[in-house]
Amino acid sequence: QVQLVESGGGSVQAGGSLRLSCAASGRLAGIYCMAWFRQAPGKERERVATLPLYVSTAYTTYADSVKGRFTISRDSAKNTLYLQMNSLQPEETAMYYCAAGSLPCKVVSSTYNYWGQGTQVTVSS
Repeated sequence: QVQLVESGGGSVQAGGSLRLSCAASGRLAGIYCMAWFRQAPGKERERVATLPLYVSTAYTTYADSVKGRFTISRDSAKNTLYLQMNSLQPEETAMYYCAAGSLPCKVVSSTYNYWGQGTQVTVSS
């Protein structure tokens, strides 16, 4: 089993920044991909960014809407995943989830085995 605990959410004004963290613990050896997803009320959960763990970070992916503003990264020594979010917009208000999977990175949420409880991000105009 893998446990994921997100933190760092909060309320910011449009144009502001937040850094989310996801502390991972448990049996991490079989995890090949970690990712951030978000889900706004009434909308489907969508991939924000993915980070493969055993290949070049050049294979990191981002949703088109966040490219150039968000950065996914990982501190392997701390088993912690991060999401730096800059220039946040009100439409990005959502619950943000950390996910881990035993398959190569995909954008489909159903391919991930483990999920955190989520951290709320609220962006006001």
